[in-house]
Amino acid sequence: MPKTRPPQGPIAPEAATWSPGAVAATLRPHDAEAAAMLAGRFAEKGNAERAFGATAQGAALLAALGGHSPYLADLALRESATLLRLVERGPDATFALALDPLSRADPAATRPGVASLLRQAKRQAALIAAVADILGLWPLDRVTGALSDLADACTDYACAHLLREAQARGDLKLAGGAARHDPRATGKGSGLVVLGMGKLGGRELNYSSDIDLMVLYDPEAAAYDADRAGAIYVRLARDLVRLMEERTEDGYVFRTDLRLRPDPAATPLAVSLPAAIVYYESMGQNWERAAMIKARPVAGDRALGEHFLREIRPFVWRRHLDFAAVADIHSIKRQIHAHKGHKGANASVQVAGHDVKLGRGGIREIEFTTQVLQLIWGGRDPVLRDPTTLGALAALAASGKIDRRAAADLADAYGFLRMVEHRLQMVADRQTHRLPEDEAGLALIASFLGFDGAAAFSAALVGHLTKVERRYAGLFEEAPDLSAGDGAEGDLVFTGVEDDPGTLETLRGMGFQNPSAIAGVVRGWHHGRTRATRSERARELLTALMPALLAAFGRQPQPDAALLRLDTALGRLPAGVQVLSLLARNPALLDRLAFVLGAAPQLADHFSRNAAALDGLLAGAGGVFNAAGTDPTAALPALVKDARFLEEALEAARRLVTERKFEVDAAALEGRIDVDEAGIARSTLADAAIGGLLPRIAQDFARRHGKVAGGNLGVVALGKLGGRDMLPGSDLDLILVYDHAEDATESTGGQKVLAASQYFGRLANQVVGALTAPGAEGRLYEVDMRLRPSGSKGPVAVSLPAFERYHAESAWTWERMALTRARFVAGAPGLRRKVEAAIRQAQIRPADAATVLADATAMRARLLRDLPGDGPWDVKHRAGGLIEVEFIAQALQVAHGARLPAILSPTTRLALAALAKARILPAEEAEGLVAAERLWRAITAHLRLTVGQWREEALPEPVAAALLRALSTAMPHSPVDQAALRAQMRDAAIRVRDSFIRHVGDPTIPPA
Repeated sequence: MPKTRPPQGPIAPEAATWSPGAVAATLRPHDAEAAAMLAGRFAEKGNAERAFGATAQGAALLAALGGHSPYLADLALRESATLLRLVERGPDATFALALDPLSRADPAATRPGVASLLRQAKRQAALIAAVADILGLWPLDRVTGALSDLADACTDYACAHLLREAQARGDLKLAGGAARHDPRATGKGSGLVVLGMGKLGGRELNYSSDIDLMVLYDPEAAAYDADRAGAIYVRLARDLVRLMEERTEDGYVFRTDLRLRPDPAATPLAVSLPAAIVYYESMGQNWERAAMIKARPVAGDRALGEHFLREIRPFVWRRHLDFAAVADIHSIKRQIHAHKGHKGANASVQVAGHDVKLGRGGIREIEFTTQVLQLIWGGRDPVLRDPTTLGALAALAASGKIDRRAAADLADAYGFLRMVEHRLQMVADRQTHRLPEDEAGLALIASFLGFDGAAAFSAALVGHLTKVERRYAGLFEEAPDLSAGDGAEGDLVFTGVEDDPGTLETLRGMGFQNPSAIAGVVRGWHHGRTRATRSERARELLTALMPALLAAFGRQPQPDAALLRLDTALGRLPAGVQVLSLLARNPALLDRLAFVLGAAPQLADHFSRNAAALDGLLAGAGGVFNAAGTDPTAALPALVKDARFLEEALEAARRLVTERKFEVDAAALEGRIDVDEAGIARSTLADAAIGGLLPRIAQDFARRHGKVAGGNLGVVALGKLGGRDMLPGSDLDLILVYDHAEDATESTGGQKVLAASQYFGRLANQVVGALTAPGAEGRLYEVDMRLRPSGSKGPVAVSLPAFERYHAESAWTWERMALTRARFVAGAPGLRRKVEAAIRQAQIRPADAATVLADATAMRARLLRDLPGDGPWDVKHRAGGLIEVEFIAQALQVAHGARLPAILSPTTRLALAALAKARILPAEEAEGLVAAERLWRAITAHLRLTVGQWREEALPEPVAAALLRALSTAMPHSPVDQAALRAQMRDAAIRVRDSFIRHVGDPTIPPA
């Protein structure tokens, strides 16, 4: 290995001067031309500078600065007096003189004057710290401590001035008045707390670091009007940032970051102390615990700041051994730099371009290793709470919480990497941690560090990085995989407060169109902005789920929309642990949930209101059609019966029906059941709801009005429920029929006597009201009573004799057609037999076939005129659509039912098959009609679950993809894309229209 010069010079810290040989041994100029230029310009500054540059030690120092750093060369010229004073008095005394003006506040100072003074102190201190660091006059902790002292003094001085300004405006009343000359005295009793966070808090500031501050305030302390306190302190925080980081002709002081405050995306720049305490006690995250290890007051009312830190001490330092924090803190590091794709025994670090802070084996891994161990053990041992990295490592090693050799390796690497970091930043005063990617740049840094060449520097660097990586991996070898998942490479950073470029690239690669918005949503979850993620356990589960969750949603055709629907759902859930635990235990659920949320906004809305919906996804599609043959609606009668009162029974029914609807709809959307199975399942569910509630409603009604002798009410379903092919959102076409003893004219045994017709009319209204009344879970169903005898003008409930008489004497053709779908769904067995017999008798009543078909044709013509198809996807009303298929089946049943009762069936597809068997329809034609009817129902069901009415020619891609998947289950020769689907729809519509004209009539020809 090439020989290296020691990176830190041999000069003792107390030395005020140095020998030419010492400087030459420490650093030789990398860029001789730049070094000579600095020497010449420095000599032009004045006699003292010329004399200093003429000495061997002066020439060596100027060569070291000018030969490596344009920034330090400029500082040496601008602050030449400071450099000469440093040579004369040494770095400690000179540094104290540079900060001295900031210890005496001037009540008469103006904002521009304050800004200029702060920038002067920054320039002088930066030069002193750099020279002391480069020449080894100060060790690492003294360098970082001096830079932190500078930041403290600047922040305190700036705050004191801003507080005095606030008092002058009449915003604040300062305890000691505005005339105090000590900035610290000005801050006492001001209600202002400024905490130094991160490296500033730990007194480990790097050379070109920004400073992380948290601005808090006590609204009752100093504001004349407590209601205005928030606005006053927010203005003060904003002015502080401007004063510190605004670039003027004098430069800038520090870039200032206030984003480590509680939930920065949702809180103002200054947060009240009570609000901050509540946040940390209820929603604080493990990464914020780690950040608070280093927090300390740096300006304002320091005593109040210390009081706040004591208040939140239980949040930071838990008395139990917090091993749960290991995985969570580790996830932060894994998210900051996911290892997948570049780890392993044979992997090697590429020195060029390596990030010494965030990269493998870098400073962040040392800090995290230390902080995790502190969080685990520091709750019981206060000695371990040292805010400095090196101090904490020493304490952990002394207490046996980390192997001494490991602690030594980490400490050595930390010192080396921080020195590399400082040299990188000294070159041009840039807040960079990344090594140059070119050979010349690496050679410069190697020379700046005192190495003979880039090879020697690289060898030393890789040695330290390797040790750190090995020690870090040893601590986290059992941690879960939290990389991008599914073989993907990339970062997933959602800790902290800002977008990570690597994470945005990873999200974009996953398929998200607006990665920044998605990152903001996920950060909001981690910050507990939704109720579902406010508990610590919920956020732990969320951390573990995040890579798989994002991968699942990224696979959807429109992943952004799907994830935003999940965000909406989480925002409505009262708690998230149940949902997140279920997803954690059943990873396959993530894909199914992502699909449902991506394709069906209506189902997403249901999920947002009902976390139990996930149980339905886990169960499959409900037991209505499962292999075991169990009926998930079987529990409904028992739930209704066990309810203490009717409203409780209704809520139980609404809850179960809503859950089962979701299960069936999700299964149909995913293509796990076909449209026929889904229709049967929805109809079975409606049957169970009506059948379970009817006896309870009748019982409740009887307590008030008694009973009618021999009386019962029954429910007859028509339409989609009658045919057992309900679609999502189908209403219930019902007829309520009652019967009673011939001699019974009124009710008996109740508080109020009602005539029999009035009794059953009111009871029918109760039944309809129960089915349609809204509750916490929404309403059970919409009910349509217009198919009852005499239509909307007739009584809500019709007596059995009146029903029989109407259909024997007065029913129109369209009513006879509707009755082909009649099915008794609820009521006493005796009444069922009578009603079913009456329905059968009405269905087989002789009819003139020509008249029936002419009436059906005329009715279809009116519908085409009054309700034409609304766009290419209105497959119900379009020519050759669902209505025409149903009309064919119904009209032919009415026309031929008296002669061939076997053709009667309430289900359209079964009726068509029966008509083919009876040779009324050709078999092939009947098969085509059945296929078309199934296609129309599948399309209608899918659109109702997804986009509702759609008038454009093409469906949105995720909707179309899901529809094609569902059709692959429903149809043997399903289309492969939208174009093929639209072609199939055109062919089906043509076949249906041809059949309608052939067997019923031509609705486009006016009647003669």
